Amino acid sequence: MYACGLRISEATTLDIGAIDSANLLLRIVGKGNKQRLVPLPPSVLDALRSLWRTHRHPRWMFPNRDGTGSLNPQVLGCSFRVAARLAEITLPVTPHSLRHSYATRLLEQGVDTRVVQILLGHANIATTAIYTHLTEPTRISLRGVLDRLMTGL
Repeated sequence: MYACGLRISEATTLDIGAIDSANLLLRIVGKGNKQRLVPLPPSVLDALRSLWRTHRHPRWMFPNRDGTGSLNPQVLGCSFRVAARLAEITLPVTPHSLRHSYATRLLEQGVDTRVVQILLGHANIATTAIYTHLTEPTRISLRGVLDRLMTGL
């Protein structure tokens, strides 16, 4: 979820056919049945391949226990809470925190807000702009602008 900025529902319903290993892309069907392409890091592709070899489900990357459908988002949410507790994370975190972290990290690395909007599948740029106030480069840029404006006053 973190490596591709996925919502929990997008992760749990990841279709094997949505993985474009040749181009290192995931075709994600998000809110409103809108599709988007997101980069797939090679290390994540390797991990997905290893996982798939354990179950070899013909459709779902994350099948449910009896193989009749995709994993229930509540199951993933429960697993996430257990993992956070075992990692001794004391701050309140949810699976969606991974998506927020992905967006923030991209912006911190200088990725344009419009590109982040496309990767996250946000219909409105204002939704993506919320993340810009969280980043250190934004704070540094603001300090520089204010310093230039206030010089000589």
